[in-house]
Amino acid sequence: MEKDFNKYEAGQVILIDKPLYWTSFDIVRKIRSLVKIKKVGHAGTLDPLATGLLIVCTGKFTKKINEYMGMEKEYTGTFTLGAVTPTYDLESQPEDIKDISTITEEQIHKATEQFTGEIQQVPPMHSAVKKEGKPVYLLARKGIDLQLEPRTITINNFTIEKIELPIVHFRVVCTTGTYIRSLANDYGKELGTGAYLSSLRRTRIGNFSTEQALGIEDFTEQIKKETLSKRQSNS
Repeated sequence: MEKDFNKYEAGQVILIDKPLYWTSFDIVRKIRSLVKIKKVGHAGTLDPLATGLLIVCTGKFTKKINEYMGMEKEYTGTFTLGAVTPTYDLESQPEDIKDISTITEEQIHKATEQFTGEIQQVPPMHSAVKKEGKPVYLLARKGIDLQLEPRTITINNFTIEKIELPIVHFRVVCTTGTYIRSLANDYGKELGTGAYLSSLRRTRIGNFSTEQALGIEDFTEQIKKETLSKRQSNS
């Protein structure tokens, strides 16, 4: 039987709007099953609690993954002030609760200034960064405390879009390698209130945006239509 998905082997860039709770590899695995080829990869992990743009490459276009991973990224989302979490997001429970009744809107906006331009950022302990060949989140789960080295990143734009205390809505434009979870934690330290990442959406990678992306259900329907069309043309 002739293969139905030659174009995916030749190479395609698929823009997916990743839904909540799916891992990035869940998306890759789903697309592999749909297009019937193994050579499928993504250009930059999104955590399960994040949504938004995931670039998926198939076939020969998997060679472009590093190029896409190096592109500027844009995120929107929310920080929750007045507490921290061990994972810097909602993967763990809030702790160290603080009173935020005296915090002002001026302070909330001004604190972003410390995190624009080229800065040093320490990755979260609960991340896929490797230490001695092992992802540090595996060590963190065992209660092993490691000192991670800071990395140089660039945040081109960091703005507070709306304030609904204890939640603040933000927009960040940054270089690859930036951890928005770490930014949330560091931002909370700067304010003196603590903060954690309570929602995250990646809206852009380079010139690719979520406006161009398909939901995974829409992409599944697209493949079904392609399959039907191929069968009809071969019959």
